Amino acid sequence: MYKNLLRPIFFCFDAEKIHDLTFLIIKIFSKIPFLFSFINTFYKVNHPKLETNLFGIKFPNPVGLAAGLDKNAKLINQFSSLGFGFIEIGTVTPLAQKGNSKKRLFRLANDQGIINRMGFNNDGVDTVLKRLKCRNNVIVGGNIGKNKSTDNKDAVSDYLICFEKLFPYVNYFAINVSSPNTENLRDLQHKDNLHLLLKAIQKKNSTYPEPKPILLKIAPDLSSDQLLDIIDVVKTTSIDGVIATNTTLSREGLKSPDDLINQKGGLSGRPLCDKSTQVIKFLHEKSNGSFPIIGVGGIMNSEDALDKIKAGASLIQLYTGFVYSGPGLVKQINQSILSYRLNQ
Repeated sequence: MYKNLLRPIFFCFDAEKIHDLTFLIIKIFSKIPFLFSFINTFYKVNHPKLETNLFGIKFPNPVGLAAGLDKNAKLINQFSSLGFGFIEIGTVTPLAQKGNSKKRLFRLANDQGIINRMGFNNDGVDTVLKRLKCRNNVIVGGNIGKNKSTDNKDAVSDYLICFEKLFPYVNYFAINVSSPNTENLRDLQHKDNLHLLLKAIQKKNSTYPEPKPILLKIAPDLSSDQLLDIIDVVKTTSIDGVIATNTTLSREGLKSPDDLINQKGGLSGRPLCDKSTQVIKFLHEKSNGSFPIIGVGGIMNSEDALDKIKAGASLIQLYTGFVYSGPGLVKQINQSILSYRLNQ
């Protein structure tokens, strides 16, 4: 129904407006008693072989919702009912910010892609944590970043503010230094800067009786030498893993009209799939599988998901594939992963 009926209607309108309208509709429908409990029985795939123990967390299934879709933790319970094993919120910054000027979200239908230059638009950490207090039994990752107005030399402070405030309400943290839509943010991926940031977060993390897993979200556009640096930083800072990958600045091989291809911002969806899988494979092989990887980027069908798992991903996340295919994709992927694991 989604692909044949709803998507053609949604794609007739501005992408960001439809995103906001969809959130409003889901919020309204969630007030109908037992509706999302019924939806959960339809979309959820339950089986012990789907359960994934990672970072000391028991994930009911390995398919998560990537950061960026529910930035402000407005619908974590509802998205969980669509079959996701975990939800990553954010990117959250210390202060609320509007992000970049609109129009800033573009569908590339011919390429099954999306270009965004949102710029960490979010309600700020204090508002987000209030919503997290009302979550059900949902595994939630907190994707955190710095405000646009914060200079890179002061970035550590922004990350620590978000870390401390969200700590009681999330199961793990994703450190986002890889969005292309906040000026100079990717400079934090340089080895020295990254080491300084992650060491500071780990120092704060160690002050808690039960530290939270820390993952680093990286760009797909890093060179082999830079990826080797990432492996070294993961080892020396003792963080728990990597999320590979964020959106790409590459526009190679696109079929969409030039007015879309030339839009500034990060590209996600089908054109990103192979690039992100290659990054996962490189990290897994060069590190000898010494740390877990969450695979994200261009997963549009079950085959894409299995490719990332075979490349070395322990969990996967959806965003653009979910936009193009709807919640049925979550169920299809879980069924395929279950079949794959049963036959191993």
